[in-house]
Amino acid sequence: MTVGSTQQSTQKNIDVTLPDGTVKNFLTGVTGAEIAATIGAGLAKAALAVKIDGELKDLDEPINASAHISIITRKNEEALELIRHDAAHIMAMAVQELYPGTQVTIGPAIENGFYYDFYREEPFSTDDFEKIEAKMREIVARDVPTRREIWDRDEAITHFKNIGETFKAELIEAIPQGERISVYYHGDSWHDLCRGPHLMSSGKIGTAFKIMKVAGAYWRGDSNNTQLQRLYGTAWRDEKELKEYLHRLEEAERRDHRKIGREMKLFHQQEEAAGMVFWHPKGTTLWQTLESYMRRVQIKNGYKEIRTPQLVDRKLWEASGHWEKFSEHMYTCESEERTFALKPMNCPCHVQIFNADLKSYRQLPLRMAEFGSCHRYEPSGSLHGIMRVRNFTQDDGHIFCTEDQVTAETKSFCELLAKVYRDLGFESFRVKFSDRPEKRAGADEVWDKAETALKTAVEEAGYDYEYNPGEGAFYGPKLEFVLRDAIGRDWQCGTLQVDFVLPERLDANYIAEDGSKKRPVMLHRAILGSLERFIGILIEQYAGRFPVWLAPTQVVIATVTDEAEVAALNLEKILREHDIRAEIDLRNEKINYKVREHMTGGTPILAVLGKKEAAENTVSVRRLGEGDKQTVMTTEAFIDFIKDLSTVPDI
Repeated sequence: MTVGSTQQSTQKNIDVTLPDGTVKNFLTGVTGAEIAATIGAGLAKAALAVKIDGELKDLDEPINASAHISIITRKNEEALELIRHDAAHIMAMAVQELYPGTQVTIGPAIENGFYYDFYREEPFSTDDFEKIEAKMREIVARDVPTRREIWDRDEAITHFKNIGETFKAELIEAIPQGERISVYYHGDSWHDLCRGPHLMSSGKIGTAFKIMKVAGAYWRGDSNNTQLQRLYGTAWRDEKELKEYLHRLEEAERRDHRKIGREMKLFHQQEEAAGMVFWHPKGTTLWQTLESYMRRVQIKNGYKEIRTPQLVDRKLWEASGHWEKFSEHMYTCESEERTFALKPMNCPCHVQIFNADLKSYRQLPLRMAEFGSCHRYEPSGSLHGIMRVRNFTQDDGHIFCTEDQVTAETKSFCELLAKVYRDLGFESFRVKFSDRPEKRAGADEVWDKAETALKTAVEEAGYDYEYNPGEGAFYGPKLEFVLRDAIGRDWQCGTLQVDFVLPERLDANYIAEDGSKKRPVMLHRAILGSLERFIGILIEQYAGRFPVWLAPTQVVIATVTDEAEVAALNLEKILREHDIRAEIDLRNEKINYKVREHMTGGTPILAVLGKKEAAENTVSVRRLGEGDKQTVMTTEAFIDFIKDLSTVPDI
């Protein structure tokens, strides 16, 4: 790769520090490729890029000052983004070789892959994918070299216009006058406007890639602009990773909560209430079971449950700062010459309950909890089943405490959260620390104090965390708790936020030990987050096959013959009296059909009653996941068996 920059005529000695702390001395202008070669031929061959003082660069980038560097190979996580970015370019190159006249626009690496937006009169179809992939493999096999050139801005505009790439020219026109333009060549002729970095040649990409789908897109994301075609692809370091990813996609499709929700008759959605959920009896049972469990957990851990209004005057939202920061996401209405908003969150209302009477330091920490129904306007394009909705219920809670109590409350919350996640089938989670966003309330010194308090608390709680810069709430930094499900997907669910701002804005006080008034610290916390979303996660985690205590229907009683009908009805009545969620199947269908249908539908336990069982007061029991195995039990033993399996986790 040739960089269009002049080297200094006088070379100087610089120190290059390697990841293991070794310091090597080189002359200015040395490249990552040359450094890799001094370490070993194996590393030189495996090298994909170089990281210079934490910034990823091309392997032939000249290093002109002392720096910390690391050589990136396929073993490094950074390799994935490089491979995907190059794959996007090679896909565009392949498309233009196959379909002359196609214009390229923008093609970044994204999570799990890449895409490129094309302007072409004729639409792409899935039949084109195999041709494009074959051409990409041909380009990879040719191992065409990559080089970078730096161009004058105005010359670049003229060049791209002259070759018919009007979208590229428009992109460059948005770049300020006087700036230089980075252009990457793959081979002798194909080139693209790009900041890089890139691999040294197409052969470094490998062949672990696949075109996944085609979708519509608008130039620069504006529906008033030209419509483009977006080809999505995925790329990985090797065939094993690609195969695993494709398997995860198959599993995700099989576990899709929308599909399972329909099949199990849990819920549905319709256009008349876009972004909202119609919960059917079984879905409502699942909801109530989860909510009941959370209620018991919270009460045992010192929370007082409250309820607050849905519709609140905008004056409160203005006082809290939500109107300024969040009003575009709020549903409003007018009444009696006043403006009201459906609450998008519960916290300002919880402060009103705290403020309803004067609190003493002896009453702190005060832990409030609400299963609060909230409304937020989400663009229609972002809605996704029950995972992303406009009306949702949070297991919301707020802890009002002193500054000295923040650490203890954080530790206690983390322990509670870990226990709940374990009970629901998630053994581990990651923690992200999100600091101040650009759009925020409160002075910097207040944020300094809040961020320090939260960092200290999570560290003393014994949790490692990764930084998520700029993603805090507008009133305070937060911890985000990320679950990993059965097929390796991450879900951000729980949060804990330290807030010095709202108590100040809403004039919350308590009487301190010395008799003075002080502001409480407000900890915003949720474990499940949105119940709708968490139920969607649970559906996909278990693929609809819930543990017995969560299952909407715990037992189906299926009859073999009409002669067992009375016994089945009696058994159903007894099970309901013992708070066991039972249904009965008296249809005139063969028993094997009934068994297959209910087991496929996720029913955890099937009680089969025939003429013999009815006469002997027994049941033949089958459990989901145990194949054709069945056990004959007395009715009394069966009830004890179900009760043992359906016990809610110990609170």
